[in-house]
Amino acid sequence: MQIKKLQPCLRLFGLIFCCYSHLSLALEEGAAMSMTLKSPAFAQQTDIPKEFTCDGSNVSPALAWTDVPQNAKSLVLIVDDPDVPASFLPLRTWVHWLLYNIPPTVSELPQQLAPQKLPQGTLQGKNDWKGTGYNGPCPPFGKHRYFFKLYALDTVLPDLNQPDKAALEKAMAGHIIGQAELIGTYKR
Repeated sequence: MQIKKLQPCLRLFGLIFCCYSHLSLALEEGAAMSMTLKSPAFAQQTDIPKEFTCDGSNVSPALAWTDVPQNAKSLVLIVDDPDVPASFLPLRTWVHWLLYNIPPTVSELPQQLAPQKLPQGTLQGKNDWKGTGYNGPCPPFGKHRYFFKLYALDTVLPDLNQPDKAALEKAMAGHIIGQAELIGTYKR
């Protein structure tokens, strides 16, 4: 009778032990630390200032990151908005900015990054305005979330000739060794 009462506790102990063992093993094997991505313009899950939107100067915010895996060969930045339900558009993710082949030695991008100031070797993809470069939040209605996603790759991608997001993600497949995400929000 006493063992039946202890079974839930024993199961919990076993679960904790397994999780701890896997975590310890991953750390011993030199698993990469989680990358971090931040902006001095806004914090995680807070409003993006108007300056970085279509209602302001529509310039890119400064971004900085840490803990890129040592074996990274390049970085990719994708900025998109998954909150685009509109009668004239199917539910989809709207792409605001694509950069790839950012050197892994680069740890930040300045505010109002001009194409001629991109880090050497960095290439651009096409946003959903069918152009390159940053286009900030401009939601037609409601509060939208904007995902700034940074990926570390174990390769340098070939020149994809201004790919869209789908082509860039296809080229990245199987090469992602680290990632970080920063989410900002905006409502007009």
